[in-house]
Amino acid sequence: MELRHKYYLELLLTHTNIARCSFYYHQKQNKSTDKYKVIKELIITIYHKHKGRYEYRCITDQLNNNGIIIIHKTVLRLMKSLGLKNLIRVKKYKSYKGNFGKIAPNILERKFKADAPSKNEQQI
Repeated sequence: MELRHKYYLELLLTHTNIARCSFYYHQKQNKSTDKYKVIKELIITIYHKHKGRYEYRCITDQLNNNGIIIIHKTVLRLMKSLGLKNLIRVKKYKSYKGNFGKIAPNILERKFKADAPSKNEQQI
């Protein structure tokens, strides 16, 4: 039961040391609806559909392709409020270890004259 119906508002505000504008501000905030409610639900479905691998840029592109025009900053802010982060993918194993083994010496050192194909005479 609200005390406002039983007592005057002035009496309640002075007793609780709340300004009148603050009271009406909080009352308005409680009644206001979330304007991004539908978009938040879409972000959650896209995020879980792709197993958490989509970041805010990919989700923004997906929403724009579906006809919902929204910028990436808004998607990033909504994802932070929802507690969603993209997962870092495990890197694929690569067996390349760099220069391995012996490198042949450069005998020609770019000083050659070719009289015919496949015949190099080294100039000294």
